[in-house]
Amino acid sequence: MGARNPVRRTKTARELAETFGASTRTVQRIIAEPRADYEARAIEKRRRAQQMRGEGASYREIADELGVGIGSVSALLRTPVPAEAKSA
Repeated sequence: MGARNPVRRTKTARELAETFGASTRTVQRIIAEPRADYEARAIEKRRRAQQMRGEGASYREIADELGVGIGSVSALLRTPVPAEAKSA
């Protein structure tokens, strides 16, 4: 299903469930980001990390730019970007 107007949330599903008197799973299902949007964002982050590394940026610079940890940068650089996403 997914949210009609997806917004990154600041509260956990458990906190929202307690506030609205619903189950955690119900809240997750209602406010979930559509899978295609999540995957597109993840591919773009990988592409940007690999581009920055190709330009000579350090892991720390990439981490700061993307707002992730250094370990996450390592994972982003190891995971290939799908061929159709490279040209986009």
